[in-house]
Amino acid sequence: MNESIFPAKLVDRFGRHVDYIRLSVTDRCDFRCVYCMTEEMTFMPRKEILSLEELYQVAKAFTELGVKKIRLTGGEPLVRTNVMTLVEKLGALPGLQELLLTTNGSQLTTYAARLKEAGVNRINISIDSLRADRFQRISRVGKLHKVLAGIDSAIANGFERIRLNSVVMKGYNEDEVLALTDYALDRNLDIAFIEEMPLGEASDHAREDTTCSNAWVRAQIEKKYQLLDSSTRTAGPSRYAQVTGFSSRIGFISPVTHNFCEDCNRVRITVEGRLLLCLGNEHSVDLRAILRDVSKDIGDLKNALVASMDIKPERHYFYNRDHAQPIRLMNMTGG
Repeated sequence: MNESIFPAKLVDRFGRHVDYIRLSVTDRCDFRCVYCMTEEMTFMPRKEILSLEELYQVAKAFTELGVKKIRLTGGEPLVRTNVMTLVEKLGALPGLQELLLTTNGSQLTTYAARLKEAGVNRINISIDSLRADRFQRISRVGKLHKVLAGIDSAIANGFERIRLNSVVMKGYNEDEVLALTDYALDRNLDIAFIEEMPLGEASDHAREDTTCSNAWVRAQIEKKYQLLDSSTRTAGPSRYAQVTGFSSRIGFISPVTHNFCEDCNRVRITVEGRLLLCLGNEHSVDLRAILRDVSKDIGDLKNALVASMDIKPERHYFYNRDHAQPIRLMNMTGG
């Protein structure tokens, strides 16, 4: 094996230590959410996406360089054929402290118990409405009852923490902020409200017209609940508030109105093996080329990961008209 010629750690030019990766296992999904995909999607040819073994090799290389947390994303990760074989191998990786999953919840009645057994610690479940007709409008094809049943299955299997994720959009669901909050608090779940991210061109609406600021969302919640800012931090960009009288936390992910790049500790790997160094920029490295070159091994892969830190940008520039915005949709990015 080739020996690393770089220090065995992932630190960028700004002194930020990368110890968290978001690993996309598929660009496919059984939903077509309006903020994530266009209605008529063209997905990656199967030969161009990383195999489960290649995804494992990427994860192994990262953990050997000090990564402590891996989040599986998509698309919808649980629609990937034989995905549990990957989950089980990741759960056994030395040095990995947390194995996390982001899902739309539709498959959890089938997979929740197996995920828990395989070592998944925490799950984020997307839910943008509690009204079946509105849920279907946002997801285009999703069924609310399946997601609600999936949430119940996750609760029953006792994951360390379950968080609901809700994207609030004007004209779609902005009047459900309190209803979604009530639903989470009633079940002792966390919930995070997410500003719609300007990734790609939505086919149903102009993002500038639908984005709700989290300052507005928080004001709606505070009409009913007292929120106390919390010092609690997770691996991601959420800023949390504790709800007085409840164990639940409310998170706010505000990529448009609050730049959280100063302490960014994460990178993304897209399903075709592109190491994406910033959500809002196109700085990337082709890992697939290394993985499929028979003359290269895990040492070369690790060298590429360490070297990539030199091109990780300082920040994104969402909605800054002086900067070009990414044209890739969220399912291609990895949620």
